[in-house]
Amino acid sequence: MHSDNIFEGVWPVMLTPFDQRGEVDFRSLERLINWYIDAGVHGLFALCQSSEIFALSDREKLLIGKFVLDIADGRVPVVVSGHTAESVAEQREQMLRMEELGAAALIFISNRFATPFQSDDIWLDNLRQVTGDLKRETKLGFYECPAPYKRLLTPKILSWCLEDGRYRAIKDTCCNIDTIRQRLVQTEGSSLRLLNANTTTLLSSLQAGAAGYSGVMANFHPALYVWLYENYRTHPEAALQLSQALTTASMAEHLHYPVCAKHWQTTLGNFATTVTRVRPAEPFVRDQAQCATIEQMQALVETLAQQWL
Repeated sequence: MHSDNIFEGVWPVMLTPFDQRGEVDFRSLERLINWYIDAGVHGLFALCQSSEIFALSDREKLLIGKFVLDIADGRVPVVVSGHTAESVAEQREQMLRMEELGAAALIFISNRFATPFQSDDIWLDNLRQVTGDLKRETKLGFYECPAPYKRLLTPKILSWCLEDGRYRAIKDTCCNIDTIRQRLVQTEGSSLRLLNANTTTLLSSLQAGAAGYSGVMANFHPALYVWLYENYRTHPEAALQLSQALTTASMAEHLHYPVCAKHWQTTLGNFATTVTRVRPAEPFVRDQAQCATIEQMQALVETLAQQWL
């Protein structure tokens, strides 16, 4: 592992549990945090798309960020995002408040600095405005969040980040092993690490030099991703078999996520409800086939855990 950078290993993109009234359920959130940590994860990414960040108020984001830091209590590093506003000035204020929480790093959402058709130059100008008043020692990173649109970091932007020196991580969502390899070549020898969000390309990316995994399936079976990360070099054949099984299981992500993940967490006893703010839970809950798919995946995971954990 690279001792100078925390961004190694498995970093779940955290869910936000809600009660039946749609309010943040902090008791369930505490259970979730401890469940992640008990699974052996290496860090936590709070306030991301899986957290329903665009449906949280600024006050809720600050409360959740502080709560995660308090419950984690130094057992694993915690990073946060939070700049969901449309205007650059508001984003600047949002991240200044997030900085005060004292998280291990601030993560910037790549689609917040420009519209889909605006240039990298505009993007960089807006990034500089948002980050200009942050402390120089604050570690920063990027998240290629798929919503409201996916903006992948270009080689030009990566070059600028390497020169700036504050950026430590990319949560990569390109889902393309050739692009990942190009990024790894460009960032080789730097302090910038790549965490892959995509299970299908994960093993190949680790073999090429990626630093770990930060994706939605760590909300289902994080311990298996931890095993893959920690053992892919020493047990290559078993790692390949596990990667194939995890890739197949990852198709469950497309079943009304994050409702399906919250359903999973209710079966574990961590969550009290499947309530979300970003999509209705009822269509999934009423669909016996989809619920059964998640339950079948759970049975598969238990079988895999007996073999690998």
